[in-house]
Amino acid sequence: MKRLLASLLLLAATPAAALLPTTPETEAPAEVEAPVQTIEDTQDEGADERIAERIRGIFSELPAFEDVTIDVRQGVVTLSGTVPDQQAVARAEAIAARVSGVVTVENDLERDLSISGDGSGIGSLADRVNSFVDMLPLIALALGIWAVISIIGYLIAGWSWFWEKVAPNGFLAELIASAIRFVFVVGGLVVALDILGAGALLGAVLGGAGVIGLALGFALRETIENYLASLMLSLRQPFRANDWVRIDDLEGRVIRLTSRATVLMTLDGNHLRIPNGQVFRAVITNYTRNPQRRFEFDLGVDADDDARAARQLGRDTLAALDFVLDDPAPEARIMEVGDSNVVIRFLGWIDQEKTDWWKAQSQAIPAVKEALEDAGFGLPEPIYRLRFDPRSASIPFQQGAGSAPEAETKAPPKKTVQQITVTETDEDVRPVNEIADMVERERRESGGEQDKDLLDPSRPVE
Repeated sequence: MKRLLASLLLLAATPAAALLPTTPETEAPAEVEAPVQTIEDTQDEGADERIAERIRGIFSELPAFEDVTIDVRQGVVTLSGTVPDQQAVARAEAIAARVSGVVTVENDLERDLSISGDGSGIGSLADRVNSFVDMLPLIALALGIWAVISIIGYLIAGWSWFWEKVAPNGFLAELIASAIRFVFVVGGLVVALDILGAGALLGAVLGGAGVIGLALGFALRETIENYLASLMLSLRQPFRANDWVRIDDLEGRVIRLTSRATVLMTLDGNHLRIPNGQVFRAVITNYTRNPQRRFEFDLGVDADDDARAARQLGRDTLAALDFVLDDPAPEARIMEVGDSNVVIRFLGWIDQEKTDWWKAQSQAIPAVKEALEDAGFGLPEPIYRLRFDPRSASIPFQQGAGSAPEAETKAPPKKTVQQITVTETDEDVRPVNEIADMVERERRESGGEQDKDLLDPSRPVE
């Protein structure tokens, strides 16, 4: 009966919330508080001596704390003396604070800056030297492995015959060989550092190399651009050796394409080096690829003459020249009406393999000019008409139809076109090859120079 009554009283005193079943949704998160170390209001007799003795025993097993002095009063530990380095200062305080009964630690330790065998000076250097001597066999093994891997890379890169077959041209084959040598040398260095346990050093070196590479990339941007342009030009082959080309406003015959520049010989015999970066971006006109080339020139006939008859006569004159091709046929176009003439453009085609372009144009211009003049067409010079203000004239005169001179009122007579027979001259129009011969001689004499010619006659020209 008493037990039953006690159970009922206990049930009545229990809160209702404690009787409910707990679930993950209703259970309140428990707050974990860090234990707070309390300081006893009294201290056992001899506790300071025991704490000091315990700390001295621990420090005696650690050579870095041989010169540390320990003083304990009322649980407060005071550390003084010298230690080899700054890390030992914090370590000594942490060890003393973990001893039971220690209230707090006053750390008065200092780093030993004296040059002595017991400090961090000569003794530390001696330890490092001894460690290095002990690692010499391992270092020799790592260097040997690095050398073996690098030699293998150089041997593989030395298969020039194989890489020249794989690569489209010799320049790309050299790039592949250089890349293989670089990969094997760096890979051997990574393996060697891993054997030495210097992974952190490798990461620092690679990180520094990345930053330096980025800086060099900005500083040598034009050099790198020229190098990449050389690779693209060697693959595209926009011209052949001895081709007559115009690169933007620079004109000449191609001597060679090197890894840095395109070398031309100008039409007056001078050497011209153009950076490949500029060549790659430039507009290139190749006059040699198509043997047929057109020349053109403008002549102006009198505005009162029949421009269509002059056009026909000039076209027939060009067609009568032996060096002008029949297909495509010569042409003449009326371009514009000037102040005192009508401008006609005459065009003719030649075969560059048989006819020099400059000579053909030099003969065609006087032939058409003479034909027009012999037929009665005028080739006037610019005429300027001056009109005076009568208020500023010293002698009064009247303007009007009646005051005009009789010569001005008469209409100019109509000119008739005469049939002109074009007579050929004995002047030689065959191509002049002195510049081409100079280029060939230059290529033969410089065949063994350091800058290898990247032009490959076996590849198609774009």
